[in-house]
Amino acid sequence: PTASIQGRLRLPDPAASLNSTRITLNDGSFTTYTQPNGDFIFHRVPPGVHLLDVQSREHHFSQVKIQLLEDAMDSPKCIEYVYPGAPKQAMPHPLELTAHASYQYYEKRQGFSIFSIFKNPMILMMLFTGGMLFLMPKMMEDMDPEQKEMMQKQMEFQQDPSKMLSSMLKGLTGAEDEDDSYVPMERKPSAKAGGKTVRRRG
Repeated sequence: PTASIQGRLRLPDPAASLNSTRITLNDGSFTTYTQPNGDFIFHRVPPGVHLLDVQSREHHFSQVKIQLLEDAMDSPKCIEYVYPGAPKQAMPHPLELTAHASYQYYEKRQGFSIFSIFKNPMILMMLFTGGMLFLMPKMMEDMDPEQKEMMQKQMEFQQDPSKMLSSMLKGLTGAEDEDDSYVPMERKPSAKAGGKTVRRRG
């Protein structure tokens, strides 16, 4: 024996139109499409437990599990699941399925906001650099001469990385200390080289 399973799809807004929608039983073992008014029907469905899915790209409908018994093919038992894993609830046949929600594939474009400029890292870096250029002269006015000199050296190193690298290498090798501690010694002329020696008289 076989039976027919029928029902209707509805939208929350009665004035809205529903496009032709594909409906399947058991992951595609049976397939049908809705009519312009939302009605659908499956013919020659055998006894057993069948799972009805609405394959809509625009709206979300409940999933329905249908049980057809051989001795009661005219009165199928239908259980509705709003979403997989949701609590089940019985529903009558013919089925009346209303869309629970609409799918949103596009995000609404946000309007222009002056605060969105400050989310840009480049703008933040420019503002920080401008603030430092404005505050640096005032900060240097209150510094000691030694601190000013150190600050100027650091700024020179930042502008010319090669100077910073050479200074670091000198600090590691100690070449700067050796240059400072090196004092050339005066060589005295020797007698062999033709120099004259003067004896002091006592």
